[in-house]
Amino acid sequence: MNPRPHSRPLLQLALLMTGWLLSTAAAAQPTLRVSVLQFGTAHWELAAMREAGLDRANGFELQVQPVANLAGSHLAVSSGSADSAVADLVWVQAQHERGLDYRYLPFSSSIGDIVVPANSSVQSVADLAGLRLGVAGGPDSKGWMLLNAVAERQGLDLAGSARIQYAAPPLLSEALRRGQLDAVVTYWHFAARLRADGRFRSAFAMRDLLTALDLDADLPVLGYVFRDDWAQAHPDRLAGFAKALEQTQRHLAAGPDVWQPLRPMMRVDDDATFALLRDGFLNGTPAPLTGARVNDLRRLLTLLGTGEAALMPARLFYAPPS
Repeated sequence: MNPRPHSRPLLQLALLMTGWLLSTAAAAQPTLRVSVLQFGTAHWELAAMREAGLDRANGFELQVQPVANLAGSHLAVSSGSADSAVADLVWVQAQHERGLDYRYLPFSSSIGDIVVPANSSVQSVADLAGLRLGVAGGPDSKGWMLLNAVAERQGLDLAGSARIQYAAPPLLSEALRRGQLDAVVTYWHFAARLRADGRFRSAFAMRDLLTALDLDADLPVLGYVFRDDWAQAHPDRLAGFAKALEQTQRHLAAGPDVWQPLRPMMRVDDDATFALLRDGFLNGTPAPLTGARVNDLRRLLTLLGTGEAALMPARLFYAPPS
């Protein structure tokens, strides 16, 4: 039965009010602010999350805050101007030793590669002795620390024998191209761009170093970090982000077409580099944290010099609510 003519304005008003209430409820979702490097790989994942609406589907509105460098990102989360940032396990451990606890949600198991010219004879850690070696991230970078840990286990003084140059990854890539370095220890996505050149190859990957240390090769050494006090105050938001992250990773693994909207921010001009970056990112998607994997992460920290008594506790590694 059709409504009487004089009731139609009331019906239309009711429909408008319902729509307004629904949109207001959606707009009222709490925000989650994540600080990321402007040209970092986490930015790709978070852009895909927002594009697919997976943040709102899990009860929050994602706000991405791009910054120029890691120091700015770390400052943002420590000061509270961001709720989360991407950091490596070594940084989180260092903060714990300073009395500042962070909850650690795995982001990636991709650390980096040791890249050499395609015609180089380098095949192992021992082959790096005496060479001109570029190291991205400085002496405290996780890649360099891992490399030294393996070298020491093999009885090698790599830091003393190689000629080390610390610099930003783009500068090291250029120095390798010019023949000013024999090898670089660099982040995985810079390694992928070098390999796409065709004149360079990976001598070995950082995950090979984890295997040499009798650890799980796919340990998530990069994570989204949240101040522990924030995590305790907002457990639902943290759980929502963790769920949205898992869904985003499945979405990105669905096929190459879902990556096309991300291509502009990946800054690639050719299909080969694009494919290497896409596949490299997917290969770093972390498996869920188990008790054994958490133990391996903590054991890795001891191998990198942390005393047992100073280790960050297992509770700081995020586990979904049971």
